[in-house]
Amino acid sequence: MSGTAGCFTVERAGALTTVQDLGRPGHAHLGVPHAGALDAPAARLANRVVGNTDGAAVLETTLTGCALRPGRAVTVAVAGAPGPVLVDGRPVAWGAPVLVPAGALLDVRPAVSGVRAYVAFGGGIAVEPVLGSRSADLLSGLGPAPLRDGDVLPLGVPSGPGAPVDAMPWPAPPAELVLRVRLGPRADWFTAAGLRTLANGAFRVSSASNRIGLRTEGPPLERARDGELASEGMVTGAIQVPPDGRPVVFLADHPTTGGYPVVGVVRAGDLPAAAQAVPGTPVRFVPVRAAR
Repeated sequence: MSGTAGCFTVERAGALTTVQDLGRPGHAHLGVPHAGALDAPAARLANRVVGNTDGAAVLETTLTGCALRPGRAVTVAVAGAPGPVLVDGRPVAWGAPVLVPAGALLDVRPAVSGVRAYVAFGGGIAVEPVLGSRSADLLSGLGPAPLRDGDVLPLGVPSGPGAPVDAMPWPAPPAELVLRVRLGPRADWFTAAGLRTLANGAFRVSSASNRIGLRTEGPPLERARDGELASEGMVTGAIQVPPDGRPVVFLADHPTTGGYPVVGVVRAGDLPAAAQAVPGTPVRFVPVRAAR
């Protein structure tokens, strides 16, 4: 099935492929999450390689990749979780600009390491923005729906040549996910033993993790107080502790309010690695002092 000129057709949507840009900040007071690419550095890099601005819309795939057929010739780059990339069955470079002819099949195969790959097109993906962003938000339902086989999406107009690259840097998915944590605002809801468990416990990434939160498996954190809070504001990186006592790290599609206590907040610079940590990856929470 050929894509319409100026568009691309989704031949294989994969496990979960969504349109993402850098999100829609500034709307938490309306109950709207930030959304956006979970591994923002990888999305930015893919965009730069094809000549886009950092905030152009890309595709974010999850584990199994996707297959697409553009209706016009377009330059494409794939970043994030590495894996084979083929055009009409022929291997092409991962992490470099590739010209895909009109009607050819771009096949982004399953990741060989990591979780999420980013597919950037010269000119970006020109779906209609919602509240200033083209990102799909799985919690609120804002933005375009996750891709399905047969979907047709519009391509934008290329704005310039991409940046020359010899090799795209790729920090391999962590053998151990180390998350630096500023304790609070509700650390006092946990006993000293519970806080020691957070710092020293053997946690792993749960297979129940998603774009809303990285869930963990491991020892429960002991509570000093019973009951739950009145709902209060949540930020990206907040470590919320539900009744089972196992920490959940809020990611881009997290709710803007919540009633479970937040024991700490992960530094923003550690969250892209969380986006690429496969289920079973060991997780270590490292309490740190607030930056001055």
